[in-house]
Amino acid sequence: MLPTPKKFTLVAGAAEGPTTLNAFDNALLAAGIGNLNLLRVSSILPPAAELVEELDIPPGALTPTAYGAITSEEPGETIAAAVAVGMSEDTFGVIMEWSGRATAEEAEAKVRAMVEAAFAHRGMELKNVLVKSAEHTVEKAGCAFAAVALWY
Repeated sequence: MLPTPKKFTLVAGAAEGPTTLNAFDNALLAAGIGNLNLLRVSSILPPAAELVEELDIPPGALTPTAYGAITSEEPGETIAAAVAVGMSEDTFGVIMEWSGRATAEEAEAKVRAMVEAAFAHRGMELKNVLVKSAEHTVEKAGCAFAAVALWY
């Protein structure tokens, strides 16, 4: 059985690269988690998980992460990614992520609405919402990335 993460942080970054894969890698670096192996997870923040400014994770560590990312090779196109964490008073939280052809403001509105819908559907009271986003205007190959990284 895997341990339940005890800490989390919200990160976001955007970058260019010679290819879309390089742009994605550079956006991860810009977000501060480029030297980790991300394990994509779904939408639940563990109960009592502590929000921290930065996670101290060794390079190469398998890191549970909920994220949204978009790449584009359309010069002049605006792309964005956002994550939101909905917090309850005394139980687990819900994470939502979104990425697309939009501004950061539009991406943030989408994830905030998704968190509100997730709490309503669960019949839970929403106490607080944390949001982080990145926006990028593509030059050659660009990426916008936003994530909630979890750690132990």
